Amino acid sequence: MHIELKNILKLSVAERILMVEKIWDSITPENIEVSDTQKAELDNRLLKHKNNQTSYSSWDTIKNDLKNR
Repeated sequence: MHIELKNILKLSVAERILMVEKIWDSITPENIEVSDTQKAELDNRLLKHKNNQTSYSSWDTIKNDLKNR
């Protein structure tokens, strides 16, 4: 099935939102391929989190940093 963007843009905003929702709902973990490298990175990040070896920044700090660039 091939739907052209120009035809999608002819739809109302409400219709496009419904389309996006249906597309989003069709994506499940089973549909997403994760490579062994990605799995290893996720495992590494989870281990660091469990061992309190991570640091975080608040959203306000991130916004201020971006504004000051």
